[in-house]
Amino acid sequence: MEPLFIHFQAVPLPYFIECGKSAYSQGQQHPDRANLGMFDLLLVRRGTLYIGEDDRRWKLSAGEMLILLPDRYHYASAPCHEETMFYWLHFRIASPWREVAGQSELNLKDTTISKGWMHPEQHMISIPKHWAMPAPQQSYDQFDKLLGLFAGLRSNTFWEQQQIFAELLRTAVDGQHPGNLDPSRVVAERAEAYLKQHYHSDVTNAMLADALHFHPNYIARCMKEVYQCTPLEYLQHYRLEQAKLLLLKTDLPVSEISDSVGFHYSAYFTRCFTQSIGLTPRQYRKQFQPTATSAAAFTSHS
Repeated sequence: MEPLFIHFQAVPLPYFIECGKSAYSQGQQHPDRANLGMFDLLLVRRGTLYIGEDDRRWKLSAGEMLILLPDRYHYASAPCHEETMFYWLHFRIASPWREVAGQSELNLKDTTISKGWMHPEQHMISIPKHWAMPAPQQSYDQFDKLLGLFAGLRSNTFWEQQQIFAELLRTAVDGQHPGNLDPSRVVAERAEAYLKQHYHSDVTNAMLADALHFHPNYIARCMKEVYQCTPLEYLQHYRLEQAKLLLLKTDLPVSEISDSVGFHYSAYFTRCFTQSIGLTPRQYRKQFQPTATSAAAFTSHS
């Protein structure tokens, strides 16, 4: 059976709620629960845990981790045959998420902007539902550290708990064999990285193909699949995003901003910017500038 992955938007990140450690003797079993409302991450340290979710069942041995979904029925598929100890952790994901087979289906309904492609600041995380931790002792130590933090004040331990939890998830994502990664995603991300590095220059499809050693049509197909745009559409969108930042954070003339982000003709830059944003560059900058009235009001209150 093709492995299951949980896909979700990286921002906002998943956040840790609570964790614990459970031990079952021979004959004991995990309690049945439905619609928990939180993701339930399980990591077995000793023995074997038999667990099911709807019509799927798993036999978890030491070092294996499983994520149960918040809106499903969870149950023990069999009692423990030996003394079994495992860690559990509850977390939530505020962004849209989906569980699918494999890693190819990455695009969620709320992850694209109005023009139809993924926003440059967004990133999709694909975490396996069930996997064997590559360095289980490290994960055991992280759980023990999380448990130890409960003895401290919440105001002192909150950030450390979230950091350790993020490291656990990253271990699961980074531990996947490169051969399991979707080839289209790898090519699309390589193309994205190249475009971000060279957006100041006159990038062409031929240059991108030469840098990545793939045919331009294949690169475009991968970009379409992952980001819903061609490489040059992505390049133009990224240039406009960089121009917006410069308009907000600097006093550079529009003509200099145009040239610095790769538009060498100011009139063409203004036309593209206006079509995409709905405002001219000067109008966009002006809407964030304080008016004389607001400045006077601030001065009078000071």
